[in-house]
Order: sequence, then structure tokens, then C-alpha cells
Amino acid sequence: MHSFSSGCPSVEQASTLGGMLPLEKKIKQEKRTEPRKVILLSGPTACGKTELSLILAKILGGEIVSADSVQVYQGMDIGTSKVSQEDQLLVAHHLIDIRDIQEGFNVVDFYFEAKQSLDSILARDRVPIVVGGSGFYLRTLLYGPPSGPPSVREIREQLEEEYERIGAEAMYAKLQDLDPDYAHSITANDRQKVVRALEIITLTGGKVSENLWKREVPIPDYDFHAWFIYKPKELLYPEIEARCESMLEAGFVDEVRALEKRGLRNNSRASQAIGYRQCLNFLETSQNEEEYQKFTAAFKKATRALAKRQFTWFRKEPLFHWLDVAAHDLETAAEMIAHEYYSVL
Repeated sequence: MHSFSSGCPSVEQASTLGGMLPLEKKIKQEKRTEPRKVILLSGPTACGKTELSLILAKILGGEIVSADSVQVYQGMDIGTSKVSQEDQLLVAHHLIDIRDIQEGFNVVDFYFEAKQSLDSILARDRVPIVVGGSGFYLRTLLYGPPSGPPSVREIREQLEEEYERIGAEAMYAKLQDLDPDYAHSITANDRQKVVRALEIITLTGGKVSENLWKREVPIPDYDFHAWFIYKPKELLYPEIEARCESMLEAGFVDEVRALEKRGLRNNSRASQAIGYRQCLNFLETSQNEEEYQKFTAAFKKATRALAKRQFTWFRKEPLFHWLDVAAHDLETAAEMIAHEYYSVL
């Protein structure tokens, strides 16, 4: 883990890092000697990833690939803080609104579709910027889909029998308890994946989402430049709560009602997304003021817990530079990332 949280330059100083030319002139004159470079930009929810990625894309001539597990779904807009249509017209985005709410999308789908997007962007001599807070998705892009130990017939048969006895939802709930990150990447209807994940957990005692990448170095297809932007929790948590309030004011409950009519509850992964799960639970109540307050409290608590898990996950990821965006503005952060992109051979 690399930290860039102190001693940060001003905008003027950042513009001359790595050479005498201002950044904009340097980018225009410098030939890209490594066209396979890919920027990964992650961080906890509500830390400013979207705004920073837009600034960075404009500086570098980049296009953005979403690594968000639910922004792929049409209509899941407010609760995912999906980038606006106006910003999508200014900067090309990929893997947003590519699935109907009734369609499946898992980490393997993400891996292959993200690679296809990266190759397309690189072929047009643009800079790919992968943006998202899902450590599991980003780790899969870095190291390839996780693998596991050989299947053991006796254990597999026991799990298959249990699946038949208690049903898909109960088995999926069991996986959620044992490995919520992996469970969030698949659906309850993915019987083979659910059973296989529980088999791996039984055999190894570890989580599928953390322990099952055989590779010790990233896949050789790309030169990854990985960043984790953050704010201290005492600053981030109030912003998380404010963003939850903003989502509610923007019509989040109505969004969930509309998605429910389109089949949100049938998509066991999308319906478990932060905010959506709590809102669906609220819609099953009398929806009075007391229930609404319980819902908003649960929504904020779950979002804070997500941010805490994101901090924990990325502390274990050695490739990511950590950048405190509370120590300086996003424009300066973007300048620093851009200079690192051009200066590292």
C-alpha cells in the first residue's frame, strides 16, 4: 500500500512534476510508449470517484469503464449514483446500462466484457480508466477469475442434497453469511456457482473472494496503474449520510418501486445491493413515518459498513497507491495520477 496523503503539491506545482512543460503541453508532445497502460481508480463509496474520473479522463483523453456490479442495470440510477447522461456525452462510458433488471451479470461476465472494452479503448489510442468500489471485481480484472481446489465428490453430493432440501434462497443466504463479497457477484439462481463456492469454503476454510487467485502477479495483458482514493472516516461518514439523504430526496424510493414492478425482486443479486435491499424491506411494511425512519437508518448503516469493508479489502491490495483526497482538491489529485501515468516506465 502506497500513501500519498501528505506533502501534496499545489495545482501549479503538480503541473510541472516530471518535467518543465505544463501537463497539458507535455501530454500533447509525448508519445505513448506503452499503449497497454490501464488506470484503476477505486475508493470507498461517496469519496468522489466519479467526479475525479471525469476530470482525469478530460486530462488524459480517456474513456471510463465502470467496475460497479449494479450500474450495469438499466433503471438502477439514483441508488448507484450513476453518472449523468450529460457527463456520458462528454466522456465515453462502458458497462453502464448494459443489462435489463431481469438479466444476470456476474464477476466472470464483468471480466470478459471489461477486457473487451479495454482492448477497444486502447485500439483507438485512448486511455482506459476503470472506476468502481468493488474490490472483488477489480481483483478479478487484475488477476483473472478466481479458481479453487479440485472438487470432492462426497462434499459436493452433500451440498447438492442440502440444496434440494432447503432450496436456492436458503443456500444463497448461507453463502452470503460466509462470503458476502462473492455472493454479491452471483445470483441465488446460479446453482452451480453457489454450490461450488460453498464446496470451496468447506474445503479451504477461506473465502472465495479473498483466497483463491493462484496468480501472484497481475495478468500480463495490461500495465495497471492502480489508485485507491479516500477520505478519513470522520470526514467520509458524514458525507455518506448526506449522500443517502440526497438519494432519498431525488426519488430513490420511487425508483425502487418502479424497479420492483419490472422484476427487481427476481434478481437476487441486484435486489441485495446496498440501499435497494433496505428499501425493498421498507416497501413490505406499512410505510408509515416510523418505518421510514427505520429504513433510512438501516440504509445509512449499511452504506457505512460497505465503506468500512472497502477500506479493509484494499489494505490487502499491494498494487494500489492510496491518495487522500481530503488533503487537496480533486483537480490536484487528477494531475498527480496523470503524471504518474506518464512518468512510470
